[in-house]
Amino acid sequence: MPIDFTLSPETEAIRQKVRTFIQETVLPAVRTFDDEEKVTTRDEYLRTIFALRQKAKDEGLWLPHMPKEWGGMGLGHVDLAMVQSEAAKTRLGPWILNCQAPDEGNMHTLLHWATDEQKEQYLRPLLEGKVMSCFAMTEPEVAGSDPTLIKTFAVQDGEEWVINGHKWFISNARRASFAILVARTELDVPEGSRGANTAFIVDIPSEGWTDVREVETMHGSTGHSEIRITDLRVHESKILGGRGNGHRLGQYRLGPARLAHCMRWISQAETALDMMVERSLNRYSHGSLLADKQGIQWLIADSAMELYQGKLMVLHAASKIDAGVDFRTEVSMAKHFVANSLNRIIDRAIQVHGALGYSTDTPLANMYQHARWARFADGADEIHQMRIAQNAIAAFRDHGTTRTATGDLPI
Repeated sequence: MPIDFTLSPETEAIRQKVRTFIQETVLPAVRTFDDEEKVTTRDEYLRTIFALRQKAKDEGLWLPHMPKEWGGMGLGHVDLAMVQSEAAKTRLGPWILNCQAPDEGNMHTLLHWATDEQKEQYLRPLLEGKVMSCFAMTEPEVAGSDPTLIKTFAVQDGEEWVINGHKWFISNARRASFAILVARTELDVPEGSRGANTAFIVDIPSEGWTDVREVETMHGSTGHSEIRITDLRVHESKILGGRGNGHRLGQYRLGPARLAHCMRWISQAETALDMMVERSLNRYSHGSLLADKQGIQWLIADSAMELYQGKLMVLHAASKIDAGVDFRTEVSMAKHFVANSLNRIIDRAIQVHGALGYSTDTPLANMYQHARWARFADGADEIHQMRIAQNAIAAFRDHGTTRTATGDLPI
């Protein structure tokens, strides 16, 4: 079995093109306001970002994750890992290439599940960058890690469905033109059934859809909305993926989306490690550079090893998605490991920078605030650990070995 981690000339050319675009075009343009809160004016921010999006289109770097027939670059998940990791050198990079969450996952979902009419009405404008979207599943009254417990109910009334419920942490809702809303439609099945939910496409604004507030998080109010849904009427033609398929649709969406998050997190972890090493080479204390001190070397070594592990896990999981085989265990492992490594590596970088790292004079403090979210976004650590353990136990019961639950690799 050949194992080759070198890139094809075509993939390497794409990676270099994205790197050059991000480093030479995007970063200089956004450096003064990479954080939206620091922009001089809202108009300046928007003009700059939309101009960069047009340049991405002109450079052929638009929609790297979508098929060519839909205006994308047609990349597989291994190739996409290269693009996402390069784009995420700045928070705005994925958005400029139009491969940002939650729109990226919604694009995949609509491409796979939507009717032709729904694709023209909702997917095409999303791909063209004319609109944004959100995915409304999480609720305050039930555990977000268990969507079978959803308490938002949809009741059929002729050709319409009447929906009532409560959602929160709905990312991008304040900017979205439509939502993919998951609600319970099958009232005669036991609670916890995976066939109880249905996904609806909801136009925003709509009567009955109320954006209550932006939930304040560790990194500020940046678009995670609390939504009240009161007698919201949605035509049956807006059902996405068929009645009772809401859970399947959500899981289909979350698998590749989790890995895309990991691709972007690896870029942030690498940035933190680079900053850590650079600081150690330039800071002198107690008779030597920090880089010469064993305690600092351990921080660097641990971070380098974790980053290496994370990269291998992401590439292997991506290769399984591209091969069309079951990738759920590998993606769970990668999501859990990379999210936790991101937190640890940024924390070490802050430690090496001392008080400077704790300040906002470097990007580390903001990176740390965002990184903490990674450990529960798209599945909390504990849920992934539970699934990983269940898969290992099932593998041993079926085969007398856990090999298939640890990557099923030839070693």
